[in-house]
Amino acid sequence: MILVVDHYDSFTFNLVQLIESLGRETRVVRSDERPTAELLAMRPEAVVLSPGPGHPLDAGVFPELLAELPAETPVLGVCLGHQALGIGSGGTVDRTEPVHGKASLVFHEGRGILAGVPVPFEAGRYHSLVVERSLPPALELTAWTEDGLVMGAQHRELPRYGVQFHPESILTPEGPRIVENFLGLRP
Repeated sequence: MILVVDHYDSFTFNLVQLIESLGRETRVVRSDERPTAELLAMRPEAVVLSPGPGHPLDAGVFPELLAELPAETPVLGVCLGHQALGIGSGGTVDRTEPVHGKASLVFHEGRGILAGVPVPFEAGRYHSLVVERSLPPALELTAWTEDGLVMGAQHRELPRYGVQFHPESILTPEGPRIVENFLGLRP
């Protein structure tokens, strides 16, 4: 079962639909509804931190969940979820020019969940915050825009991946492949 932590975003169920279309069962919980111990007791095979409004520090259970989740459990953060992973790994998030419903070219080196994805590819963006490019030592840059904004990062030692763009958006034609790559990870 894939645990999807919903940060009260309209895109969450598009993400759930994409995951389920790839043959996986999901369980959706609101970010502030259940204590971390209850989420851990569900024993998810992977966790997806959904997009959402606002700042990741106001997003609910993520700091405790990331701290207590078994190290081998894969985590995918999307948009706000990506920012939460950045902060949870010691990074910072800052304001950027708002981009909502716009496709941008995303560049990458073809590793991790971006393996087999064309370089560059178009990705749908909906955000006004971004993980700062001066990433903490635990994270490595995996994707960026032409002007250098962080569009993806992964943990150097744990199976934790974040994307600023929305793989579930129709503006991201390669989104299903990216999510499928994530789901192919085994704890």
